[in-house]
Amino acid sequence: MSADLPVEEPARRVSPPAGGARETDAWDRSFRPWDLYFGVVWAVTLIFTIAAPNSAPVRATAFTLFLLLAPWYVWFGRAELMRGPDSRGALVYIYVAIGLFVPPAVLVGEMRSAAFALVPQCFMLLSMSRAMWAVGVLNAVPVIGWALWWRPDGEAIFFNALFSVVSLAFSAVLGSWIIRIIEQSAERAELIAELEASREEVSRLSAERGALAERERMSREIHDTLAQGFTSLLMLVQAVDSELERDLPGARRHLDLMADTARRNLAEARALVAGGAPADLNGNSLPDALRRLAARHGPGPAEVSVEVTGQARALAPALEVVALRTCQEALSNTARHAGAGARAAISLAYSDAALSVRIRDTGRGFDVSAPSGGYGLSGLRARAAEVGGSAEVRSAPGDGTLVAVHLPLPPPSSPSLTGSPA
Repeated sequence: MSADLPVEEPARRVSPPAGGARETDAWDRSFRPWDLYFGVVWAVTLIFTIAAPNSAPVRATAFTLFLLLAPWYVWFGRAELMRGPDSRGALVYIYVAIGLFVPPAVLVGEMRSAAFALVPQCFMLLSMSRAMWAVGVLNAVPVIGWALWWRPDGEAIFFNALFSVVSLAFSAVLGSWIIRIIEQSAERAELIAELEASREEVSRLSAERGALAERERMSREIHDTLAQGFTSLLMLVQAVDSELERDLPGARRHLDLMADTARRNLAEARALVAGGAPADLNGNSLPDALRRLAARHGPGPAEVSVEVTGQARALAPALEVVALRTCQEALSNTARHAGAGARAAISLAYSDAALSVRIRDTGRGFDVSAPSGGYGLSGLRARAAEVGGSAEVRSAPGDGTLVAVHLPLPPPSSPSLTGSPA
């Protein structure tokens, strides 16, 4: 009988965290290494048993009992190891495995080497306290049983008991250390899963915010172009309806304006779909676009003047779009709310640092502090804010309306924000 006792290297399998992680836990990626490890230890133990100095009947008895451990592992234990720790089946497997291990280990000391395979399974399947009890049984009971059965001399008992205590202590220290490492790994996996979930949530919210911003942008574009064009069409239809009986030339003139407005609406719709510049700015400077806008303003006799001060130059398309849309919104409000005969004036002032756009009308005005359910003024302010500018509306009942937008300009040498408008 050998006096050597195994020094076990316990391990513990921790189930992957519930949220998932970037990768499967290292203990769960493949179970084949554990199968191979168990098979090697089991086969080596059988070889040690065959070579043991015990009598043939004793070795045969120990050999036969120990053979049962392999089918018990394959039939029941492997599934429990893959399922995870602390299940009722795990306790059953460990108790039966200890029962199949202890008698052969009592009969033949060399059988104790099988503890190399069983001690890690205790830490893989049981809680720390239960695993320590099981490891204590695996290390102590075979030595105690061997001493009571064979009655060896005191020196052999002392050395076997000493090795058993050392093995148990080493198993406890190394087992608890490995368990802490694996538990920390599981905690980190949970943190990674939470981080990935947070990133997905941030990405989702960012996409929703982007979609909302795009919807708001499209709402402003539609309001400032198509909706105003349709409003003009309705006003022209009303004018034509009133002129059909008494003023056919005037009706034809307004029909021509309706056709022109419809064509401009179609061009604006195509520009919106294509994501290009507004139709008025396509190939035209901002002052030219504003003059064209002023020329076709309203179906009535209202007159719109355009004044440009400073050195006109090509600006970033985003700035010119804001200026154009501001004038469109202001003139549309003038046509609808300022009253018959109201005049409007557009002032475009260029400087090195800013572009100022002012639209003043001589209409009936309104109370700017009164609540408004319209979208135009709020959209006007939002447009200016998007390019770092500001918008102001001044008005009072009977005193007309002033819309002023101030847009900061980059230095003329900046290539990223200068150049011909798209």
